[in-house]
Amino acid sequence: MKGSIVLLVLLAAAAALLAQEKSQITVTESTVTTGVVIVSAHAAGKPVELQCNQSMSGCTILKAGEYWMVRLPKNHGIYDCANVDLFPKSADPETSEKIGEYCLIQK
Repeated sequence: MKGSIVLLVLLAAAAALLAQEKSQITVTESTVTTGVVIVSAHAAGKPVELQCNQSMSGCTILKAGEYWMVRLPKNHGIYDCANVDLFPKSADPETSEKIGEYCLIQK
């Protein structure tokens, strides 16, 4: 019985660590500079920049508009920074395929 409770607590802690934060993001423009896609956007009313290497499969040049941004847990993702996945605004990030993966840079 005691082992079951410990296991349950550990599973709950692991689930909390893997929880992902979802928020809306408004993309204003995307540019490409020497193989790096730079996406200018606003999240929670603050300017942010998303970057990815154009040669990576998860890197997409985004059109202006609204998207869902999901922050990945620390040390998850392909970049050495705060990694985020983007999804169409009309999609459910829980069940939909991501548009791309980016490095989030707070300004």
